[in-house]
Order: sequence, then structure tokens, then C-alpha cells
Amino acid sequence: MSVIAVYNIKGGVGKTATAVNLSYLSSNHGVNTLLCDMDSQGSATYYFRIRPARKFNTRKLLKGGKHVDRNIRGTDYPGLDLLPADFSYRNIDIALDDLKKSRQRISRVLKPLKKEYGHIFLDCPPNVTLLSENIFHAADWILVPLIPTTLSHLAMQQLLNFLEEIGQDRSKVLVFFSMVEKRKNMHGEMMRQLEGQPGILRSHIPFLADVEKMGLYRQPVTAALPSSAASAAYRELWDEICAHIGADR
Repeated sequence: MSVIAVYNIKGGVGKTATAVNLSYLSSNHGVNTLLCDMDSQGSATYYFRIRPARKFNTRKLLKGGKHVDRNIRGTDYPGLDLLPADFSYRNIDIALDDLKKSRQRISRVLKPLKKEYGHIFLDCPPNVTLLSENIFHAADWILVPLIPTTLSHLAMQQLLNFLEEIGQDRSKVLVFFSMVEKRKNMHGEMMRQLEGQPGILRSHIPFLADVEKMGLYRQPVTAALPSSAASAAYRELWDEICAHIGADR
């Protein structure tokens, strides 16, 4: 069983597309999978055409137990469930700050769910916040989509430094290149520079229109267009992740 957080300090790097497609691939290989949409924007929830219950909010999420169980929704895909986001998550740091052991609350919420699911994916909002610290404590693996540019590399270094500062193992960070445009010299140069470093995966996700179109057909591209280049890239990435973490596909 693994908790996999898809995270980056920066936004717009393909976190949600990654969480949606990898959680689908996980369930498609027979592993009971839960995707937790932790971002108040609710993009993963939108992709799966799911509406949260009106009474579900930050307070109930942080209570955990039956308050979370009642709000987990089945998707259109066997073995894949979703815990929808709520707009109240935009203030989740304030709610966390009022709690005891505020940095381990999400770990506590996820603990009983680990008995039910082979993989739990967390689609995380950007920035370094108290919620982020919770996620770093809860996650077995932190999967970082990295657009191969100088600023993205700088953001990755900031993340690694912060993990060290809070006593988290940097080796649980797995980085893959996202939204790669080979025609851009900077992308190629950055990928060559980081290739072979610890935690840098070989697989990458190209910048492809089919991934952007997920917002139109509201399905994982791996489900809607299984023969596409985008689907092949996500499958290769998932296979490499599973080999790395020793998980069932």
C-alpha cells in the first residue's frame, strides 16, 4: 500500500493530469485506488464528473473517519474512488492551525483508508503551506512533475531543502519531466543536466493537446484515448514508478 502525493511548489505543471491518469492506470490494473482531491479548485473532481455532497467541507475532512467515508464517491471506473475537493479547502491552513498535532492531521485521516486501498493518490495544491507539511508527513512518495526550465529546477531545490528542514526523507521524492517540448533547447539542456541524478525518472510526459483536452471530455486521457501518445507516456511513467516503489501495477 502506498500514499502517493502529486506535488509541486509551482502551479500549472501537470499535477492534476498526472494524478487523474495514474490513479486510473492503478485501478485499471486491478488495484483498489482512491484519489483525494486536496485542491480547492477541484479540477480532479471536475475531470471525473463528480459533485461533492453539499455538507462536505474542511471541518469534516479533518475529522476523518465516517465523515470522510460518507463522502467518498465511486467513479465511472471499477476500483477507482474519489474523495472530492471542497472550496472551503482554500482556508484549510487556518483550520489545521487550530488543531493539536496540526502537521500530522492528514496522516491520521488517511490511516483507516490504507486498509481499503492499494494506492491512495493526493492531488495537491501548489505552494508550501501547513497543508503541504501534512501531505509530506502522510505521503510514502512525493511525485513531482517538473517542467524542464531553470525556475522549475529552482522550485524543486526549494522543495528538497524544505523537506530536509522538517526532517523528511528526500529519497521519497520522485521527479519526472512534464509538459516537455523537445523543440525548446532549454528543455533538452535541463533534461540532460539532471539525467541520472537520484530520484529523477527516465519517463517524461510531452506537451500534448490530448492532455489539455481532458477538460473537454472529462475523462483520463488514458481512458478516453488509450492508443494516443499521451496515454503511452503515462503508462510508461506508471510502469517506471511501480518498478521504483515496488508496487503492483
